[in-house]
Formats: sequence, structure tokens, C-alpha cells
Amino acid sequence: MKRFIQTLKNIWKIEDLRKRILYTLSLIAIYRLGCYIVIPGIDASLLAGLQNQTSQGLLGLLDMFSGGAFGNASIFALGVMPYISASIVIQLLGVMFPFFQRLQREGESGRRKMNQYTRYLTILILAIQGPAYIANLHAQLPAEAFVSTMSGGWYGAFATLILIGGTMFVMWLGERITDRGLGNGISLIIMIGIIARLPRALKIELVEKFTQTTGGILMFIVEIVILFFVFVATIALVQAVRKVPVQYAKRVVGNKQYGGVRQYLPLKINAAGVMPIIFAQAMMLFPLLFSRFDVTKGLAAVMNNPVGFWYNFVFALMVILFTYFYTAITINPTNMAEEMKKNGGFIPGYKPGKKTADYIDSIMSRITLPGSIFLAIVAILPAFAQLLGVNNQFASFYGGTSLLILVGVVLDTLQHIESHLLMRHYDGLMKTGRLTGRSGM
Repeated sequence: MKRFIQTLKNIWKIEDLRKRILYTLSLIAIYRLGCYIVIPGIDASLLAGLQNQTSQGLLGLLDMFSGGAFGNASIFALGVMPYISASIVIQLLGVMFPFFQRLQREGESGRRKMNQYTRYLTILILAIQGPAYIANLHAQLPAEAFVSTMSGGWYGAFATLILIGGTMFVMWLGERITDRGLGNGISLIIMIGIIARLPRALKIELVEKFTQTTGGILMFIVEIVILFFVFVATIALVQAVRKVPVQYAKRVVGNKQYGGVRQYLPLKINAAGVMPIIFAQAMMLFPLLFSRFDVTKGLAAVMNNPVGFWYNFVFALMVILFTYFYTAITINPTNMAEEMKKNGGFIPGYKPGKKTADYIDSIMSRITLPGSIFLAIVAILPAFAQLLGVNNQFASFYGGTSLLILVGVVLDTLQHIESHLLMRHYDGLMKTGRLTGRSGM
């Protein structure tokens, strides 16, 4: 406890770190306030039908990602998921089209152009999702909930502009946090939205257990203990996966330029972090777009059962595929081989160039598989929790997107804090070793 208090004092002593933390907290507070500002023209006291709709299934996940804004008919109702969907599409285009590949190789200027295209695509997606969300409000809420004097078409256009502006403002908050705050802004906003759902989920689970005649409160205590150990175990596993010495990556790299200095290939089992989970979850929400948020029709009906076989099978498969995809765009074997060749590096037994690139690619294919399976297993754990009798909202914290995002973002943020402490010669956050976030070991 004494060490913890001293660490907090050290954090407060560092002026730059203190400003970053306060700046981040202030922007998060603005975001949370906006989640309760209802779209103009809607009576906030008549939202019961919408909140019942978002209590489970795909819409429950969307409400969780938006921090409850979806169920509150808030100006931030669509959250950052359209931006994430646009990011997926732009990165896919970077794999398929030479124009986007050239932008990726242009460094900072190319990254800015890619971000600009991502914003444009986000607006396009919002222009489709906005009217669908308004149509869903008309389907779920009574007619008296709409108190606007505008006609239906004009009000739909007005509300869509409000939703577009809300999501773009949330994106701006995330970018400000990334630039002047602490950690990755978009990830922090998603994490805060997930945490905001925890008190309500706890309350619902507690009420349900109290109404049970046999072992209700005891089962609730057992569930809390299990949740704690699952959270701690996931942190330990994520840390271990990022630190595991990979046998295939131990091939010594020689370097003629520096007198034969030996190095190791900078490869990791899980190079993608939690991004495959976020991407896969965003793709799982796509059926809602085409069904106008109606979970009783078509593919959305099949995908709206979080304990169903097809939902979990497709989700796990997409997590594995996105792990390979994100690893491929993060670690480019061809570029790595070219950089080694330029710096006089080589892998014994393999010619520089294509042979070296093929060898690195084969390594990444082998070591990414266990990492992707690990992410897929954790992703579908909430289904097993629900089958064991845990409420669906509370079960989402036993694994899946919620748990991995919480663990990943917390570790990433703590790593940023630790780097500030160590840079100014203070003790880190741990007695031994160092925290590892998504950005490195």
C-alpha cells in the first residue's frame, strides 16, 4: 500500500503526465455527459421500449460499445463503431489496391491521407446507419415520444445530421486524447463505455440471484470471485503471450555492418493485440445495417443469439481471420527482409531478399495460429457463462470483447504511465519487470 501511494505521488509530481491525465479525464467526462443528451425532438421519459430492445443480443453489444448511448437515443448513439468499420474497409483496400498500398508506404503524409479517407467513409456509413436508427426509433417508441413539429422526412434528415455530428465529435475527442492525453483515445472511449455498463449489469445479476430460492446470494459471490480470477488470469495470459520467447523467432540474425553483432527477429505470438476482437465485433454488427436494426429479420435474426452455435462459430472464425489480417498489415515480411538487406543483416541459411521474406512469413504463419486461437477462445467465453446461468449483460464481462478490450486498454494505458515514470527515473508500476502494452514488450 505504501508503494502504491508513493507511485501516485510520483505520478502527480510529473507535470506533463499530470496534465495529460487531467486532460484525458476531462474529455472522457464530456463524452459521458453526451451519452445522456437525447436527440432533440424525442421525449426522454418514453425510451423504455428502446432500452428493452438493447438489453441483449447484437443491439446489446452495440449499446455496450456506445456506453449506453444507443439505448438512450443519445446524440452519440452510433458511437465509434462506424469509424472502426470504415477503418477495416480502408485497411482491406490497402491490401487489394496499389493506390492505397503507395499511401501506406509514404510514411506520415500517407497516414494522414488514409485517415482522411477513413473519415469520409465514416460519414458515408453514418449517412446509411443514421436513417436506419431513426426508423428503428419509430418502430420501438410510441408515437407520442416524438415531440418535434417537423414532418417525418425533415425530422429524419435533421436527426441523421445530429447523429453524424455526434459520432464525428466522439472521433475528435478520441484524436485529442491520443495527441494530448494518455493512451489511444478511441480505445479508451470504448473501454469507458464498457465500464459504464458494469454497475447496471451487476445490479441486474444481483436482483436475479436474490429472487432465486436456492443458493442465490452464494452463487452471486461465487460469480464475483470467478470474475476476479478470470480478469487476473487474462492479464497474466496477455502479458505472457507478449513475452513468450518464440522458438521459431530465435534464428540468429547476423549483421556484417556492425562486425557480426547478433540480433533476434522482433516477432511476437500476438502482434495484433485486441484489434482483431474489435474488428470482428464490428463486422458482426453489419447485419443490423441491412436489416435497419430489426433483429427479427434475415441474417440479423440468426446472429442475434449470443449463445447460439452459428453466432459463436462465425465470431471465433472472424477473430482468427482478423488476427492473421492485422498481423499481416502490422508486420510486412517483405519490408522487414528489405530493411535487413539494406543494413547488412542476414539469416544464416537463407539468401537475402525473397528467401528471407518467405522464411519470416512462414514464422509468422506458425506463431500467429496459437495467438489467434487464444483470442477466439476468450471471445466466446461469455456464451459458456450464459449457459451456466449468468445474466447475459453480466456474462459479457467473463470474456469476449469486453474483457479483452478492458485488459488490453488498461495495460496499454499503464504502460504509457510507466514510461513517463521510468523516463524521469522513478520506480515503475511493478516491483519486478515491466508492463507490456500493445505497442511493445
